[in-house]
Amino acid sequence: MNYQEVSRSVVVVIGTGGMGLAVARRLAGGRRLLLADYSEASLEAAVGACRGEGHAAEGCAVDISDRDSVVKLAAAADILGRIDAVVHTAGVSPTMATARQIYEIDLLGTAHVIDAFLAVASPGTSLVAVASMAGHLASLSSDLERHLAVAATDQLLNHKEIDLDSSNAADAYIVAKRGNQLRVQAAAHDWGAKGARVNTISPGVTSTPMGLAELTGPTGAYIQSMIDLSGARRIGTSDDIAAAAAFLTGPESSFITGNDILVDGGAIASQRWNTGQ
Repeated sequence: MNYQEVSRSVVVVIGTGGMGLAVARRLAGGRRLLLADYSEASLEAAVGACRGEGHAAEGCAVDISDRDSVVKLAAAADILGRIDAVVHTAGVSPTMATARQIYEIDLLGTAHVIDAFLAVASPGTSLVAVASMAGHLASLSSDLERHLAVAATDQLLNHKEIDLDSSNAADAYIVAKRGNQLRVQAAAHDWGAKGARVNTISPGVTSTPMGLAELTGPTGAYIQSMIDLSGARRIGTSDDIAAAAAFLTGPESSFITGNDILVDGGAIASQRWNTGQ
């Protein structure tokens, strides 16, 4: 492939698991694709797969819990061309990480992505961060919600209600994902000043290695009950999330920013209104 013939429009996908790769394939056509991941093996495989399908793909290792690492990623994307879309899918779940890791990766890492890519955003840039339906289960104090939304990023983990050493990773995950939703709400104003947009997608249980691990983990029976009670009565797919990302990064959603799209097959709605029926 002659990379000089490829559009100077850039799509950045952070996280190269099943969800990230589905998003990359959905958005990459005719654009330069920059993939990023903590795992060099996963990153190399994803870049190879995308190149094999004819996409102009490059890779960049990143540790989203490290601000400087994310700033370098944003700078690398900016060098490639005008950034059309950034889709941040990287994260960890309660079965695979401690509370501290969840806070540092899922919460602080997302804040780093929002901050770093604001610096290189231009009119039309759209950032989508993957949160979770877990954020819709949160019942947090107003003080913590405000902190999660607007605290300086370097102070984000410093709050009396955030216990980095807690043994309850599930609670940390709910707080972190609610924090993602609140963070984009608060960031929308500054992104709008640059003609850019920022939103979250909150997936339900999705058929990825991380999602399937949750189904077989300690809370698997509860999660399965949510699926069984949901309107869709099925597990989600990576393509379901990629479709939502395509919408939020495309022109049809130009009036949507600072918002969250819940892509959970109706699980949260059923939890609220149909439990026990």
